Order: sequence, then structure tokens, then C-alpha cells
Amino acid sequence: MIDSVDQTQRKAARAVGFAYLLTNALAWFAEFHVRAGLIDYQSAAKTFANILSSENLFRWALAADILTFALDVVIIVGSFLILRPVSRTLATFGLAWRLIETAVVAVMAINTFDILTLVSGADYVKVLPPGQLQAMVRMAIEAHNAGYNVGFVFFGLGSGAFCLAWYQSLYIPRALAAWGLLGSLLAAASTFFYTLSPALTRIVEPTCFVPIGTFELILGFWLLLKGLPRATGATIQTARV
Repeated sequence: MIDSVDQTQRKAARAVGFAYLLTNALAWFAEFHVRAGLIDYQSAAKTFANILSSENLFRWALAADILTFALDVVIIVGSFLILRPVSRTLATFGLAWRLIETAVVAVMAINTFDILTLVSGADYVKVLPPGQLQAMVRMAIEAHNAGYNVGFVFFGLGSGAFCLAWYQSLYIPRALAAWGLLGSLLAAASTFFYTLSPALTRIVEPTCFVPIGTFELILGFWLLLKGLPRATGATIQTARV
């Protein structure tokens, strides 16, 4: 039985808090500032022209994605170290599912490189007619989105497992952990909206990610500024199964 937190957990908590805040900022920049402004889902030609005219900005979004994937590993491993004494089972499932998610979305970065190749104007792409290039860019964007939606299933499962362990731990308010669990389930559910009705996804998906987004921001500030408590306020079984 333990009623205290060790230094490894404390250091991991600060790292996780910082990584949560930075990844949210990077994701906002890449997804909402860059892609939302450049991608027109009603016009492949306009999307192609937008990316071509803002290629450097599009590259910055790709760089932000890659840095986000690296910081995700900090969040995942750090969360595992913090929560393993609370529930080894939940922490391990959270670790495994979220690493799968990160691997899936990292592979999707290849599609972004494909898009940059198609708009590069290189000799070997000039042989393709403009309409075909535009269609190929749109297909790469759709493949990117599909990969992220597959990743969201594993993200939701892994985040949900971690949130259950947070709830048990008493390291953070239980209401916050429960909010994170709700957000995790909605994030996973967004994939099924995407599968059943892509058109509905554009309406429902932003709402699905509000709870998990606010949870990660609040948890990030909590862990970075407040950290873990000196004592949990309740005894916890070590490596609870």
C-alpha cells in the first residue's frame, strides 16, 4: 500500500503537463490555422492552388505534426510511469493503445510528403494533367484524414484507460478525470461517424473533440503548475490489477 508519490512520478507529471500544452498548441496551428485555411473540400482545384501558393506554411504544419508525434510519446510514457502504481493493467493498456495510435498517425505524415511532391512542379509530375494532379492531392488528403480517424479509435481507448486510472488515483479531481473519460469515448466514437457518414463527420466531429481538448488543456496546466500531491489522500494498491 502507498500513500505518497515518488520523484519519478513527479518529474513525469511535469513533463506530461508541458507536453500536453505544447502538443495542443502545435495541433491547433497545423490543423486549424494551416489546413483549415488551405483545404477546400468542395474544390480540389482550389485546394491545389492554395497549397501551391502557401507551400512553406504547409511544410511548417508538417513539421508541427512530426514534433507533436514525438511529444505524444512523452505524454504516453510519462502517463504510464505516473499511473502504473495505481493500476498496472490500465496503465499498460493505455500505453499500448496510445502507442499504436501514434504509430498510425505518424505514418500518415507520408501522405503530406506526397502532397508536397505533387505540387512541387518536378519534371516527373509535370507529365500528369492538372486535373489528375488535383485529384491525387485530394485523395492524399482523404487518406490522411482516414488514417487519423483510425488512430482516433486507439487514442480514445488509450486515453480512456489512462483516465480511469487518473480517476482511481485521486492525483487530480475525479470530475476532471470523468470529463476526460467522456472525451475519450467521444473521440473514439468519431471514427464510427466518419465511417457511417463522412458528411455528418464534419458537423459532429468538432463537438466530439471539445471535451477531450479541454481535458488535456486543464490537465496540462494542472500537472505543470500544481503537479502531483504530496499524499493521495487515500491508500492505493500498488500495481492494482
